[in-house]
Amino acid sequence: MIDLGYLAQDISILHRKYYKDTSPIFKDLGLNPTAACVLLTVHEHPAINQSQVAKTLVIDKGLTTREVNKIQGLGYLTKTAGSGKTQLLSLTPDGEAVVAQVQDIRRSWWQARFDQTGIDANSPLIPAIQAAVTNIIDDPNVPAK
Repeated sequence: MIDLGYLAQDISILHRKYYKDTSPIFKDLGLNPTAACVLLTVHEHPAINQSQVAKTLVIDKGLTTREVNKIQGLGYLTKTAGSGKTQLLSLTPDGEAVVAQVQDIRRSWWQARFDQTGIDANSPLIPAIQAAVTNIIDDPNVPAK
């Protein structure tokens, strides 16, 4: 039986390699890989707030604030008043256009890894990882950082 700790290490390696490989590409859009993830999260969850973005991506709220401000400064998203002090995030038309490029960068990188290893999108590993991530994000006992 394989020690599942190695799986965590392997996933971490994939994550770091994705960030390393895509950083120069995202830089051409004024982004970094984390900002790209924030942008995609806002696209996938219209009218989301920063705390929800932080929880969804399991990143620090301070980092989320810095990335949101950067993306807003690029003209890719806006903040509108929600209930109380909550600010809702929405993409601008320029932001929506950049999302298509970000999605293509992400899809191309992963497709290349799958093509090199023979893994396809129907691998049972995919839903298993998605289930683990959903469990982490939806766990009410895990506060956002």
